[in-house]
Amino acid sequence: MSDDVIEGRIGILGLGRLGEALLSGLLRSGAAKPDQIRGTVRHDDRAAALTERLGIEVSTDSAAVADWADIVVVAVKPQSLQGLFDQVAGHIRPGEPVITVAAGVPTERFEAALGEIPVVRVMTNVPVLVDEAMSAISAGAHADEDHLLLAERFLSQVGRVVRMREEDLDAVTALSGSGPAYFFLLAEAMIDAGILLGLPRDVATELITQTMTGSALMLRDTGRHPVELRESVTSPGGTTIAAIRVLEEQKVRAAFLNAIEAAKLRSEQLGRETR
Repeated sequence: MSDDVIEGRIGILGLGRLGEALLSGLLRSGAAKPDQIRGTVRHDDRAAALTERLGIEVSTDSAAVADWADIVVVAVKPQSLQGLFDQVAGHIRPGEPVITVAAGVPTERFEAALGEIPVVRVMTNVPVLVDEAMSAISAGAHADEDHLLLAERFLSQVGRVVRMREEDLDAVTALSGSGPAYFFLLAEAMIDAGILLGLPRDVATELITQTMTGSALMLRDTGRHPVELRESVTSPGGTTIAAIRVLEEQKVRAAFLNAIEAAKLRSEQLGRETR
């Protein structure tokens, strides 16, 4: 049996955008089969639609799915978490692993609500929708190596996974959780610049999209430092150094540092509010 295959019955509590993306990744990769997974949503009409579209059993009964499952994935929004705890408390067996992608919610809150269960907390990002997520995982007080390996099997179907200390997840949230928004903002600005210079929007979009894709792959696959890669494009007295000078004069680097620090502080604040 492949190391990527997940054994046991999987209950995904909360088939919103993120929960559905995780489910789709499991099915596409063959890591799990449709009859091995059940999910829940809040409304009967959506449950019926997802059952028909995804080919798995979807209901509104989180307690029943928790009873049935060997592995529980919690993918509800943080503001819905207390209601979920009220439903499933007593239905998750001791030792039954819980993988949570509820943003900003510490593992200790799950342990306080559900007992001494193994909890693995996940911080992922929106490229999960195209199987290119960057996910960080952290173990709760009762989770061990096997539980971390299980979470890695889940998340590796939709991107890359790293292990982090839970106290570092606010920094991860600020950097890679919010990171796609920074990337999209930069793409938007560069496309607008192309239009300002007289290019059609579709051409500017294609130019920037492919440039960013190729640059990201170079950074990932060559192992070279970003400074080295940047310098390889920056000829003395050329166009690139002229542009870089303006970016430095406008303190773009400092703005990114300040923005990401602000995101971390906000993540910490939200985490305190969910306790």
